[in-house]
Amino acid sequence: MDLGLTDKVAVITGASIGIGLAVAEGLAAEGAHVVMAARQGERLGIEADRIADAYGVKTSAVACDVATADGCDALIAAAREGFGGADILINNAGTGSNETIMEAADDKWRYYWDLHVMAAVRLARGLVPTMKARGGGVVLHNASICAVQPLWYEPIYNTTKAALMMFSKTLATEVIDDNIRVNCINPGLIQTPDWVKTAKELTADSGGDWEGHLKGVAEEYAAIKRFGTAEELANFFVFLCSDKATYSVGSAYFVDGGMLKTV
Repeated sequence: MDLGLTDKVAVITGASIGIGLAVAEGLAAEGAHVVMAARQGERLGIEADRIADAYGVKTSAVACDVATADGCDALIAAAREGFGGADILINNAGTGSNETIMEAADDKWRYYWDLHVMAAVRLARGLVPTMKARGGGVVLHNASICAVQPLWYEPIYNTTKAALMMFSKTLATEVIDDNIRVNCINPGLIQTPDWVKTAKELTADSGGDWEGHLKGVAEEYAAIKRFGTAEELANFFVFLCSDKATYSVGSAYFVDGGMLKTV
């Protein structure tokens, strides 16, 4: 199936590892050029070079922190100067939190707000005009099932991901007349390096069976009884970027193995 992505330019945040890297590779496999952003410059460069060699596309590695205005500006400039803008923007950068509302300081709230919400706002302001000039485009936001079904131990993550989901919906109505489609993807349990790291930490004093720990989490929360892979989730991102999803506008899609408990 031709997804119509050949020679499109995609900007992807959090692209050095996990979901963002899988999305970058999935788009490159369809012939898209990828501008990959992350804080870990060395690892990012290695992965960008690998993808360019594997798929014969152009890649750009932009070491920046999109939780800052300067980092967003650097990424916007790289896309504009290197590729004349973007056809696709994937706002993926993010991380879990662990706190209580009563104890979390303002600085922690501000950091997650900048990372999960303001990064998406700033990058939209900088890159949506280039999509309009190119005749249209796609913006996808990687939120979380926690935006609607929160986990008790990460209230800041829950709240900022819910805000990202609403921003996605609002942006969709603002730019659809410019042929720019905006959607939100809310993953459930996806086995990322963060999940593995946490599982190893939690089992370090009890035998180190981190795989067993993750199996227990999946059996408790997901109807499918397993974690999804980053590649499985990336397939959905790639489809929503494609010409096969042109009537998908302003929606939130749950890719969660049956974890969501409501209709």
